[in-house]
Amino acid sequence: MDRYEELIEIINEADYNYHTLDNPTITDQEYDKYFRELEEIEEKHPDWIKDYSPTQHAGGKVIDSFDKVTHVIPMMSLSDVFSEDEVISFDERIKKEGIKPKYVCELKIDGLSVSLLYEKGRLVRGATRGDGTTGEDITHNVKTIKSIPLKLTEEVDIEVRGEIFMNKKTLEELNKKRKAKGEPLLQNCRNAAAGSIRQLDSKVAAERKLDNFIYHLPNPEDYNLNTHSEALDYMKKLGFKINSNNRLINNIHEVLEFIEDMGEIRSSLPYDIDGVVIKVNNISDQKRLGYTARYPKWATAYKFPAEEVLTKLTDIIFTVGRTGQITPNAVLEPVIVAGSTISRATLHNEDNIIDKDLKIGDIVSIRKAGDVIPEVVEVIKERRTGKEKEFKMIDTCPMCNTKLVKKEGQVDYFCPNKKCPARHVESLIHFVSRNAMNIDGLGDRIMEDFYNFGYIKNISDIYLLKNHAEDLKRLEGFGDKSISNMLDAIENSKSSSLERLIFGLGIPNVGEKTAKILASNYKTLDNLMNTSVEDLVSIYDIGDIIAESIKEYFNNQDNINIIEKLKELNINTKYLGKEIKEDENFNDKTFVLTGSLTIFTRDEAKDIIESLGGKTSSSVSKKTSVVIVGDNPGSKYTKAKELGIEIWTEEEFSKKI
Repeated sequence: MDRYEELIEIINEADYNYHTLDNPTITDQEYDKYFRELEEIEEKHPDWIKDYSPTQHAGGKVIDSFDKVTHVIPMMSLSDVFSEDEVISFDERIKKEGIKPKYVCELKIDGLSVSLLYEKGRLVRGATRGDGTTGEDITHNVKTIKSIPLKLTEEVDIEVRGEIFMNKKTLEELNKKRKAKGEPLLQNCRNAAAGSIRQLDSKVAAERKLDNFIYHLPNPEDYNLNTHSEALDYMKKLGFKINSNNRLINNIHEVLEFIEDMGEIRSSLPYDIDGVVIKVNNISDQKRLGYTARYPKWATAYKFPAEEVLTKLTDIIFTVGRTGQITPNAVLEPVIVAGSTISRATLHNEDNIIDKDLKIGDIVSIRKAGDVIPEVVEVIKERRTGKEKEFKMIDTCPMCNTKLVKKEGQVDYFCPNKKCPARHVESLIHFVSRNAMNIDGLGDRIMEDFYNFGYIKNISDIYLLKNHAEDLKRLEGFGDKSISNMLDAIENSKSSSLERLIFGLGIPNVGEKTAKILASNYKTLDNLMNTSVEDLVSIYDIGDIIAESIKEYFNNQDNINIIEKLKELNINTKYLGKEIKEDENFNDKTFVLTGSLTIFTRDEAKDIIESLGGKTSSSVSKKTSVVIVGDNPGSKYTKAKELGIEIWTEEEFSKKI
């Protein structure tokens, strides 16, 4: 209940600052996060819902300096979805109503919603959304936007709705002028558009060169229109600017393809978008589905994963890795980053925290490094309240209380206790992980429990877990089927290729990529165990540090004993992958794939490239050798042309191999 009241206060304050004062104090992403949490609480506790909850009305107060406008048909918001699963769930909810939907997908322009009213084909009023029922009259500024017609092609009474926005180039030029005058720069296109349209002096709006797309006709039946696509065509015929990036779609799979396609071209568009709007096309189906108090049930907005988002650093905790390395980790208010919910992020080491001046309680920006690992980018110091707590590095191991050590010239602290339980548990968790032996059913918490119960003390014990099957049945959450599936997964992992075993052993400095290189070169674990440092460093991508780590690992008798035990348990120690046949078109070159491939799947193409000695990357840079393009290539293709990188079609790639 306390959290519920707190969320209401946070969102209402944000609404007031944004809608009334035109001074947003939190990001859209933060607002979405808090709003979704509030909705979830109210779904679980409907008897708690307050009449002052922001879910009961959209927006805030209207300032008195603009005339108020009442929307006869309310300007509703759209529900947001953030993942492929949520898009599919939206489709399933519609199908449950007995509807076989076709959809229209459109770009979600990042600007300011507007209602335009025409009488006998002439513009009489432009208004903001406001709280959905009452907005503000901005006619004097709307008339300065050249893409909004003052007179339509037909003498018709009509209201249409759309988005006012500022182009990226316009913002760039505007900020150049403001910088030259010593004026503060405008933060982004959306804020610039919102601030421009609410100027009392229309000359200011005219100078800002705003633009507009129209996307909605609230009463299409009055014009004998049966579908949303017909409404778009009709509004275009009347002279309105309609975004050309819309598509009539037959099923949810095509919706997901459209989302992927638009994500590819997003950065190359002249204006900002933050997602894709999905609407049921048939108007009678829309009416049948109806509305909630806040949203139409027949439409939703897929929000693109944020590249960098803000959240609160609530704590810093410490973990012990399999080598004894101590890592500080950020505990965060859960936030969606690049499609995943993130509540933890590594802070790497003490020096990194000090360099970034992080304090517990700070608002921080988060992103996914390489689209995979969440990291804290920086602290937003202007958001500090004075209640933040200073960071202090620990001096003893959080698991075994042993005094930590830090070698000269290194940034990391280590627990020197080789029998520290955390080191063993982490090594066990690593061994069964997806990119190592990939044993389903043995998650982090289960491995910790099995360690604490004494069932698994080293990796060879994993393959003896079947001896404890009856004991496992007495544990909470374990039934015959789950135990059987887990034991089958353990048995199946015995036939994994050598590179998975090498990576799973947890040899210091040997990652997944290095393990694959070692396996493909040495073919058997025995060959690798008996090689020399000199032989190792002669392999491309294997340096002195990695070579020394490998030899040190295999010189340790405890490690040898575990490997011998694994052999006795019939764990495969041979390389089962494809042989690398070096080819001059591919060897030591880096490839990027973009667009829709039709001859190969992306995974097939990547495997072929690697089998011929090449590498693949997800992003284009000066280090990229070749970009392979399929149908509808996006921004990667554009960047490759700008950098003068060699480009192959999929057909050319096929001929090369």
